[in-house]
Amino acid sequence: MKKRILITGGTGCIGSVTVYKLLQYSGIEKIVIATRLGNIKPLQLWLGENLDSRIEFVTLDVSDCEAVKKLIPEINPTHIIHLGGFQSPDCSAHHLKGMEINVGGTMVLLDVAETLPNLERFVFASSGAVYGKREQYPDSVIKEDVRLTPPNHYGVWKLAGEHLARFFHDNTHIPTVCLRLNTTYGPGRDRGMTSAPTNAMKAIALGASQQKTVPFVMPYQGLENYHYVEDVGEYFAACTLQPFDGYGEFNIKGKTIEVKEFLQIVRQQADELGFGKYTDISIADDAKSNMFSYDLCHDKIDATFYNLPLTAIDEGVRKSLNTFYKLNIL
Repeated sequence: MKKRILITGGTGCIGSVTVYKLLQYSGIEKIVIATRLGNIKPLQLWLGENLDSRIEFVTLDVSDCEAVKKLIPEINPTHIIHLGGFQSPDCSAHHLKGMEINVGGTMVLLDVAETLPNLERFVFASSGAVYGKREQYPDSVIKEDVRLTPPNHYGVWKLAGEHLARFFHDNTHIPTVCLRLNTTYGPGRDRGMTSAPTNAMKAIALGASQQKTVPFVMPYQGLENYHYVEDVGEYFAACTLQPFDGYGEFNIKGKTIEVKEFLQIVRQQADELGFGKYTDISIADDAKSNMFSYDLCHDKIDATFYNLPLTAIDEGVRKSLNTFYKLNIL
């Protein structure tokens, strides 16, 4: 059967690169992007001005229960990737709205998915925010089966989404995947608490394009688990389309280093690209430690799916700086 993929949040950072990666697989008949805002610029970042003819757009707010109940059966997808949601720190600032979108929207989507006659896979975008503070885990890496004590509302809602996904699988036996990710960096990463590493690179590229220094101050410090955005898109595509049966939560592959080390890599790559004199990035004097856990173990996802990438941070930073510079001079 040809694959009809529904992706919520498909015009966001991760959604856009996921669409780009999905289109590289065979057998894709249609990708239906459910979007609340309809901004296609993030998609054009990966696909160019002329989007693939297999892409279709529908306007949908996942918190609009009646719209979800009406629209999803009409699409009749074979695969669903649920990326739509309220990000951190918005969830902490607007608790009820975050719960309505991230929990209520996910619950209704899964309820409707149970009725779909041709659904083969459900993939849920979870987060490393489901884990507790790093000091509560004594081992050198954090595996998926440890005790989960989210540090903020966003993590609580993501953990609730995982439980709802598990209920869905128990009721339907449709293969279901929850992907836990931490700091995604690179092109398109404009919003959310952990967008700061990307915004540091954008400041350098903007400065280089305008031949002036654009200072950027990191609001937090400490260890952080990094994923290059193009890798993240491939994980969602692979976990949607590669063989899998059952239910599973998976840490995606990443690299943990200090924020100060990440910024040093950014400085080095900027120097090599000729942007060095426009580099003014630092860490705030009152910067608090990153609240999210790091050192996430990715043995489980490596043992379950194949050919998953792990781009070295220096390579991902270089690609990102080049992309941001080109976008600014166009």
